[in-house]
Amino acid sequence: MVDVQPFRAVRYSGAAGPLRDLVAPPYDAVSDAERTFLYTRSPYNVVHLTLPDTAEDAGRLYGDWLATGVLEREADPSTWVLVEDFVGPDGVPRERHGVVASVSAQPYSAAGVLPHERTHPHIREERLRLLRATGAQPEPIFLLHEGRLVTAPPERAPDAEVDGSRLWRMDVDLSPLGDEQLLVADGHHRYESAVELGEEVGASGTRVMALLVSTEDPGLHVYPTHRVFSGRPDLAEPGEGELCASLEEAHERLGGEPYDRSAAIVYRRAGVELVRGTEGELDVELVDRHGLRGLGYTSQREEAIVAVDEGRADAAFLLREPRVADVFAVARRGARMPQKSTYFFPKPLSGLLFHPVRP
Repeated sequence: MVDVQPFRAVRYSGAAGPLRDLVAPPYDAVSDAERTFLYTRSPYNVVHLTLPDTAEDAGRLYGDWLATGVLEREADPSTWVLVEDFVGPDGVPRERHGVVASVSAQPYSAAGVLPHERTHPHIREERLRLLRATGAQPEPIFLLHEGRLVTAPPERAPDAEVDGSRLWRMDVDLSPLGDEQLLVADGHHRYESAVELGEEVGASGTRVMALLVSTEDPGLHVYPTHRVFSGRPDLAEPGEGELCASLEEAHERLGGEPYDRSAAIVYRRAGVELVRGTEGELDVELVDRHGLRGLGYTSQREEAIVAVDEGRADAAFLLREPRVADVFAVARRGARMPQKSTYFFPKPLSGLLFHPVRP
C-alpha cells in the first residue's frame, strides 16, 4: 500500500512577480537555449532551482526565497486538482485532470510504486545533490493509478492559472487509491533520488510531490518516441522487413498489426519497410536490437523523416503509440522498458507548487 496524503505546499507569493515569468517545463525538457532565456526572464524563475550552476547555489537561493517572502508555505495541508489544456504532438486538443498530493518515497521492492523505464546513475546523483541542498521538490513526478479520484474542479476561479494549467486547492478523498499500485509515468530519476535520500535520513524517510492521473482519464494519452540512427551506414539499406510502395502504405499496414507482437516502420532514403518482431516483444525492444550507437530520439514523426531526407540520419524507426495497459504489465512483472519508451505529454509544470521532502 502506498502512503498518499495532502501536504503543506510552498508557493510563490505576489512579491515574486507574474507566475508566467516563474514557471518552467521540468528540468529534463528544458533546452540550453530555453534555460538561458528563463534565467534572465526572472531572478526567481524556478530553473534557478531545477537547473542551477551548482546544487549549493540552488540550496542558498531556496533558503533566501523563503526568508525574504518570495516563497511562502501554506498554513494547512491540502491536495490540489490540476487541469491541463494542451495540444499533443498529434495536433489533437485535450484536457487532462489529475490530483497533486504527497507520496511516501518507498523502494520499488515495496511494490507500491512501480517503474517502467531504466535510469542513468549520474542523473540520479545530480538530482540527489539538489534534494540534499534544497530539501524541496519544485516539480511533481507523474504517477498513474487505475482507480478513480474526484478531479472535477470547483465552481470558482483557480488558485493559479498559467500556460494552460489551472490549479485549485481542494480536499480530495484519496482513499479510493486503497491498495493500488502506482506507475511512474515520468520522473523515475527524481523518485529514485528521493528514495536514496530517505535511506540517508533514516526512519522518517522522505516524500515526493506527485501528479496522480487515472488511467481512465479521457485526457491521458501516451505518445511514441521515434528512433533515429545517424552514422550507421549498416542501417541505410532495406532488407529486414517488407518493402512498401509509400510511407502512407506502410502506416496503413502498421495500423492493422496486432499489438501482441512488435512492429515498426523503417524509413530510409532507399525505401520504406514494415518490420515485425516476435510475440510478446514491445516495439521499442524491436528497435533495441540495433544497439545504442548513433541513436537519437524525437516525438515528432516529421522531424524523424526530414532527418533521413536531408541525409542527417541513415534510418528512422517510426513507432506506434504505446498502450498504458502494456506499460503497466511490463512494470508488474518487474521488467524495465528501454529509455524513452513512452512520451507522456504534457509534463506538469515546475514552480506551480513546491514540496518539502520531509514533513
